[in-house]
Amino acid sequence: MEFLTTSEAADYLRLGERKLYELVTTGAIPCSKVTGKWLFPRHELDLWVLSGLARPAGMLIAEPPPVVGGSHDELLDWSLRESGSGLGSMSEGSARGLERLQRNEVMAAAVHFHALDAGDNFSSDASIEALRTTPDLHDAVLIAFVRREEGLLLPHGNPKHLHSLTDVLAAGARMAMRQQGTGAQMLLDVLLKRAGASMRDLRRIETPALTGPDLAELVRAGQADCGIATRAAARSAGLDFVPLVWENFDLAMRQRSYFRPAMQALLRFLNERRLRQRAEELTGYDPSPAGQIRFAA
Repeated sequence: MEFLTTSEAADYLRLGERKLYELVTTGAIPCSKVTGKWLFPRHELDLWVLSGLARPAGMLIAEPPPVVGGSHDELLDWSLRESGSGLGSMSEGSARGLERLQRNEVMAAAVHFHALDAGDNFSSDASIEALRTTPDLHDAVLIAFVRREEGLLLPHGNPKHLHSLTDVLAAGARMAMRQQGTGAQMLLDVLLKRAGASMRDLRRIETPALTGPDLAELVRAGQADCGIATRAAARSAGLDFVPLVWENFDLAMRQRSYFRPAMQALLRFLNERRLRQRAEELTGYDPSPAGQIRFAA
């Protein structure tokens, strides 16, 4: 990431240094202080300028509510509380979260898309492609939250000896489902395709689970033999876990929302040691990319 000094940033933005310092003092511009000097990330300055582009007279943009929609994640819920951001959550799955972001009904959407044509690369940028192809999100930005581990949740002791999706299919094991539009369900579609199978080949529990913890409860209660969710969900429910993939788990938002105080409070928190410690406690998380800008329209 390229950083500019105060004088370089003033020249780049065509502002006087006095005005730039006013923006710094009020926290209105992205910057950080290193060894007594202010540094300005150039890419974030570009986003800051784009977020404030003039609009036609009379055109008002409604501010979205301070809510993160999309996919559920235990570490994200904890971070929303601990960061003091004041942001709430609404867990409905990646696709539904992106739809709400498109309609300005949430400030951000937590997403982890998977594409059937991703090949063998589960770290592919299906989420970036989803942003690129969603109408009315020409000003979107995608911020990395974590990478996390998804796999099979199984009863303690793995009584059916299930170690892969192929085993699930061969054993006719009852599989808990997530609703359509969730990243976990997209992942299952991809895994089935690679196994040369389809949903028709699964012995499915028809009523879908709204979140990963809900799916874990179905397995724990004996209503299903397995299901796909995160390692953290398995650990919280005391279930066995068979790892399948590491995936990107990101926050999608509009560029203007990136600079809102609530979102900035959350993004600052992503650099704190507490986040890394909590990720280690929950297991199945890699917080090293947290806060990185993965895509900007």
